[in-house]
Amino acid sequence: MEGSSTCHFLTTLLFLSIFTSYINSTSAAGQTNTEFIRTSCSTTSYPRLCVTSLSSHSSAIQTSPKLLAHTALSVTLNNTQSTSAMMLKLAQTHGLKPREVGAMRDCIEEMGDSVDLLRKSFGEMSQIKGSNFELMMSDIQTWVSAALTDDDTCSDGFAGNGMNGNMKNIVRGRIVNIAHLTSNALALINNYATSVHG
Repeated sequence: MEGSSTCHFLTTLLFLSIFTSYINSTSAAGQTNTEFIRTSCSTTSYPRLCVTSLSSHSSAIQTSPKLLAHTALSVTLNNTQSTSAMMLKLAQTHGLKPREVGAMRDCIEEMGDSVDLLRKSFGEMSQIKGSNFELMMSDIQTWVSAALTDDDTCSDGFAGNGMNGNMKNIVRGRIVNIAHLTSNALALINNYATSVHG
């Protein structure tokens, strides 16, 4: 009887030590992944935004420059789509001045272009291969740069004093956030391109 309780105790002890080492290795991997994101984000123009927008995806990214760039594109695309939808709603607000309506229309068009460009980039990134790597990478870099130009053009449309202050602040705040996310995604894409073909 005593032997079986000793055996049970040793089994429990063994299980606990395996479980503890698993937890420790998992948390160590989590720390490594988060550290990788933080280090990679330090090369972007907006490192704090970069870390906050990507750290929740650390287990999927692990320490892969490709997955980091791909995830940054995905986050940017999602944010651009939701801002585009928000702007469509705002454009239907009553009482907008003609100049505001014009700026909103232009901005919605720019956002639509930006979404298309980011979507194309995301699709291309999903199937990037060794033989065509440089050509595909060049396309992605061109498209994401163009999306960034769209964001800036949209934001410029809301400059000046002829705008409703509240509306201007809401729209510009969202657009600037997207422009910063896009800029960060482009920096991480460039890092990935360099890591493969230094």
